[in-house]
Amino acid sequence: MLTLSSLFSKPKKFNLRENLIPINQLQTTRGGWKSTGDDPYFVIQKEIQAKTWFRMVLQLDMDVERQASKFYLDFGAGVDEQNSVVLEANSGKVCSRLIYAKNDITHFRFDPVSCKSKFQISTLELELVSNTVAICEVTAELSARSKLFAELQHEDILSKATDLSLESGTTLEEQLHEHYDRLFVEFSAPTSTYKDWIKYVEAPHFSALSNIDQSRYLYQPLISILVPIYKTDPAFLKEMIHSVQRQTYANWQLCLVDDASDSAQISKILDEFASRDDRIDVKHREGNGHISATSNDAISLARGDYCALLDHDDLLADHALLEIVRALNNLPNLKVLYSDEDKIDKDGLRTGPHFKSDWNLDLLYSHNYISHLGVYKTELLEAVGGFRLGYEGSQDYDLLLRCVEKCRTEEIYHIPWVLYHWRAIEGSTAFSSDQKEYTSQAGVNALQSHFERCGMDATVEPAKIPNVYKVNFNLPQRLPLVSLLIPTRDGLEILQQAVKSILGKTTYPNYEIIILDNQSCEKETLEYFTKISGHERVSVVNYDHAFNYSAINNYGAAKSKGSIIGLINNDIEVINPQWLTEMVCQCIRKDIGCVGAKLFYPNDTIQHAGVILGIGGVAGHSHKHFHHAANGYFSRLQITQNLSAVTAAALLVRREVFLEVAGLSEALPVAFNDVDFCLKVRRAGYRNLWTPFAKLYHHESVSRGDDTSGEKSLRFQKEVNWILQKWGPELSRDPFYSPHLSLTDEDFSLSTEKYISIDGPLY
Repeated sequence: MLTLSSLFSKPKKFNLRENLIPINQLQTTRGGWKSTGDDPYFVIQKEIQAKTWFRMVLQLDMDVERQASKFYLDFGAGVDEQNSVVLEANSGKVCSRLIYAKNDITHFRFDPVSCKSKFQISTLELELVSNTVAICEVTAELSARSKLFAELQHEDILSKATDLSLESGTTLEEQLHEHYDRLFVEFSAPTSTYKDWIKYVEAPHFSALSNIDQSRYLYQPLISILVPIYKTDPAFLKEMIHSVQRQTYANWQLCLVDDASDSAQISKILDEFASRDDRIDVKHREGNGHISATSNDAISLARGDYCALLDHDDLLADHALLEIVRALNNLPNLKVLYSDEDKIDKDGLRTGPHFKSDWNLDLLYSHNYISHLGVYKTELLEAVGGFRLGYEGSQDYDLLLRCVEKCRTEEIYHIPWVLYHWRAIEGSTAFSSDQKEYTSQAGVNALQSHFERCGMDATVEPAKIPNVYKVNFNLPQRLPLVSLLIPTRDGLEILQQAVKSILGKTTYPNYEIIILDNQSCEKETLEYFTKISGHERVSVVNYDHAFNYSAINNYGAAKSKGSIIGLINNDIEVINPQWLTEMVCQCIRKDIGCVGAKLFYPNDTIQHAGVILGIGGVAGHSHKHFHHAANGYFSRLQITQNLSAVTAAALLVRREVFLEVAGLSEALPVAFNDVDFCLKVRRAGYRNLWTPFAKLYHHESVSRGDDTSGEKSLRFQKEVNWILQKWGPELSRDPFYSPHLSLTDEDFSLSTEKYISIDGPLY
């Protein structure tokens, strides 16, 4: 029996990094390891008793995007493939899985990668797990991801697995582990690496750019590149300057300002470059004024129409300025431009590409995702007064916030190519975000100052991740009434769980629950309706028609009283008591449309972190099946952001917005009605938003089953065709996702498919 004590007893954890013995094709590097071949491995000295479940937790920081890491279990007779288990390791992300020791384990062999690469082992832990907890987690995974056990309840999976174990002569645990292990084999196929992307996507694109006749561009502005310098490594300083001189677009000015480095070598390098190239201007400050004052000196040197910001040891891609000019010739009214970026180490190895969202205001409120390469209209920099003293460490974030205050959305533009290489060396925030702790507080101050200037009632606090922020929009004194609409047909057990968790855990005080009964007939359900209707917050409304999720909720919205409408599935369960408060404080903002929550499977992996258009042909869920504690792609699992759509399993929207777009489309009775609704709201001019601070379990599709066979399959295909016909262009390019990321997987992995023609539309 599953007890509270078994669930919450203190686990036994072991840090296996202390037990690593490098055996093959491994060399130590500063802070990590380097594999010299395709078969690197360690031996881990750790004994595990037979008939024990344990969890392996791994985080690798690699120069490749994804690898199938392997653990070989040595039961005393050596290692072989039959006794190996796979973890899908995504660079910078925590991954974990359960393992069952059928016999005594004497030690492990650990293969972190299967190619030449550099990597750090940030986490490698072994955690003992009780048999009860392990089986519950495994059955939940099998229900969610296994075709053999799809959508079965815990007891039914155990029954089926028991039958299989009797047939095969294995134990129940061995049988469960066998089918659980197949999930990881299926989901561990290697995807495109960053090296592949550079070779098959970037290189052909840049090659085509090299052949462009630049004389065809009517607008060829002077671009001033601003570089504050302080005690720069001479080799890196020269490389930075050379990267500017290699630009295929020649009309640039390089403004170099040394902040009293007190280095004759640096002064000599700067003066020599200036003497040989009249496009380079140099200023030597007499006293140290720090980065803001030095950057302002660089602005004072600028003669260009636009200014690009470049750090003293970073590099520009050869076509960086040409891409800027291409954008300006297509969109001449731009005031702020930014590009994708990556990191580069001292040996010139490129890693960690950041393929960014298009303009995403609430993502910017969470962290400075724009960063490099940032390009600003010079008159805009002058209008805001340049960099502000006192914001050193986040001076670029403060500048950006003040600039975008004076821009319309259409004046801010994202170029989806890696135009900037951020130097990842010890002491740099590119190397580690906690290298400069003061930057985080400077960012809080910059963002708080922005809200004060804009007259927005909000407070900013640092998040757990360095240089990431949580914005708390304050609620009005008179709290809006929220009407939570829960459609259901029988399914008493899950409905009770949902209602009980909302009533028992929700701290937001002003809400009502409207249960929309769609022809329930079971005696126990009807008795529950009678009983629960006596609760002051709960009412039951009958909808006596065929199932149509959209129509049911439209009917419920008409019967509700709240100024905020909440679409809530009958199979959700509240996790954090503040969930509704967090959603309401976002929903009341006049520029916000739909607000979505962070939803988990019962095994605490991610079910929903927003919807990405185009995945699977229509739309898919962001970061599906990621570990509950994972940061996600550039922290996107932990930060508030704008997205094209969110799931209606837990969605809030103001009544006025709901009515403005005429509610949910009843032509979509089951699938994609939430995507369609969100796109209608976006088209009406609102930003849809997802928050990680509202957390709920979603026992997905327990009440409806799947859509893969018979009549349901035909209906599903009809709905696919309907939404493709209506939203085809919007579905092909999600502005909050990169065209360089996968449309087949939901994990932000790279794609190597070429997506534009050099002679076609800009992007």
